[in-house]
Amino acid sequence: MIKSPVLAGLLALASLTHAAETKSFTINADDWAEGELPKEVFVVEGKIQVAAKDGNKAIVIDPGTELTDACAQVAVSAAGESSIQARVFASKRARSVPKFGVSVHGMSGYRLLVNAAKKQLELVKSDVVAASVPFTWTSEAWLKLKLEVKRGAGESWQISGKAWPADGTEPAEVMVKAEDKGLKGQGKAGVWGTPYSQTPIYFDDIQVSVEVAPAP
Repeated sequence: MIKSPVLAGLLALASLTHAAETKSFTINADDWAEGELPKEVFVVEGKIQVAAKDGNKAIVIDPGTELTDACAQVAVSAAGESSIQARVFASKRARSVPKFGVSVHGMSGYRLLVNAAKKQLELVKSDVVAASVPFTWTSEAWLKLKLEVKRGAGESWQISGKAWPADGTEPAEVMVKAEDKGLKGQGKAGVWGTPYSQTPIYFDDIQVSVEVAPAP
């Protein structure tokens, strides 16, 4: 029996959809001991631990004595689409301001960064800014960040980011976006921060959704 190209394509898509599985994670530090990190959080670089903040506990990037691009990875490795959302609190000191954000697909994946010094919201891959928009950051106020990477047409991937006040409503429209045809779509989500202002950067209510490889 010969199937039409359209029917064959639909059957292939149905098979892929059935095989794919999406897992969701909520990273909440309230049940963790201060000054430590559980196994669910893997520190790649920097001094990162659990600390109290505004009546709750949060993952904090401590400025320490050495300035570094601190990063910690969370949840499980993606094998496809991935997204991360988090509340972030940071502050300036004098004229010094921090840089911070969230990421997907491991160390070489995309990051959504608030670059306060440049007054920009950026999509960054391998330290190269793929897209940016003007953004005014408010010191000492909780901010929500959301980064999504989804499959587009053909071999393309659609990367999108948003940022808004934590006590406000999520914007309906994407704020910054990019397209990439070279993604592998693999790796863990993470949080990032460079404490140029030598003040802590807090991450709370982290939500991760990843497409994972089907079970053998």
